Amino acid sequence: MPSESHTVFKNGTVILPNNALENGVVVSSGGRIGLVGTAGEVAVPEDALFIDANGGFIAPGYVDLHVHGGAGADFMDGTSEAVVTATNAHARHGTTTIFPTTTTGSRAQIEAMLQACLEVQRSGTDDSGAHIAGVHFYGPYFADAKVGCHSRSGRRDPDPAEYISDFDRDIIRIATCAAELDGAAEFYAEASRRGYLITCGHSNASWTEMARAYEAGMRHVDHFWCAMSSVPSIRERLGTPSQGSMEQFVLMHREMSTEVIADGCHLAPELLEFAWTMKGVERLCIVTDANRAMDMPPGQYRFGPGTDGEWFTSDGQVGFQPGAGLASSVVGMDTMVRNMVRFTSAGIVNAVRMASLTPAERAGIGEVTGSLEAGKRADVLVLNRDLDVKRVFTRGREVQIMTRF
Repeated sequence: MPSESHTVFKNGTVILPNNALENGVVVSSGGRIGLVGTAGEVAVPEDALFIDANGGFIAPGYVDLHVHGGAGADFMDGTSEAVVTATNAHARHGTTTIFPTTTTGSRAQIEAMLQACLEVQRSGTDDSGAHIAGVHFYGPYFADAKVGCHSRSGRRDPDPAEYISDFDRDIIRIATCAAELDGAAEFYAEASRRGYLITCGHSNASWTEMARAYEAGMRHVDHFWCAMSSVPSIRERLGTPSQGSMEQFVLMHREMSTEVIADGCHLAPELLEFAWTMKGVERLCIVTDANRAMDMPPGQYRFGPGTDGEWFTSDGQVGFQPGAGLASSVVGMDTMVRNMVRFTSAGIVNAVRMASLTPAERAGIGEVTGSLEAGKRADVLVLNRDLDVKRVFTRGREVQIMTRF
């Protein structure tokens, strides 16, 4: 019997951060990557467990910064069972590192979500699918005019008594707040002090408000062109002369990063190409923003908490609220990566990087995961030539990826 002390991924093209290695080999041991090279130059232990890519691709596991649920569960359901269901669902689509994302909701609902994610993260079990690197504290600090599919009753301005208590749980790693809200600067300052990736989302902020947020440490904008300000929306809010919006601010400042939902429904191909061209591979992340309807049949579902979240409809392609617009995505990261290759000039190497190393770097975990490099966690995908996920490994252990529904 082969020893599992070493695992060798072979007979495939290895996707590295800046290039593709034909006939590549990746050797892992003890949950870490040891060696990466070509078949002729890497010494392969004879008693290793061999994983044959069958001429496909050997890629790093995907990293999702912005995701709400899947397989019938939303992280805001606030139970360990819901968290494990969703993280397993996304692992089947190639996500090996995940940042469960809050919606709007009551303080008790958000606290329950944070506690459930913390319990699963600390459990260290092998059945929890994608590794929870931290929580994305997303709702509830949205602009009233940009709540989108989230529950309006759960929206509020930043409250230090709330967010400092939540920050102290030591599970949050990404923190979002609309830049124009009263108390936003204080929120950003506290999040910056703790080293979080600080983002602005669901916001109708002007250039001036974005500049103040930038000074306070904000460096990222959630899902570009979705629930964000525009020149016309700022003119409607603040009058003339027309002022710059979040879009112009992000494109003007090199240090600003953003993300796209590349499900083919939220953004047309030209917008995906525009975002890729303007921000580049080091500042554009691919996210799923997926909800509980991912891997579920078409029908009606609740967005956010299962008890009182807003109803939306899934047609199997995207979530939407009739008369109100889109309501998050219903597909995994594998679909997003395929679409970036199909719809843009980015190519496979860059598309994979925007779904792996780039988000890892932006979230401050790029030294741990996000690419196939020696010393990093052995989060590895085996993809076929069409970029379909065939096998998934997190920390060197294989995840079952059969479709649940």
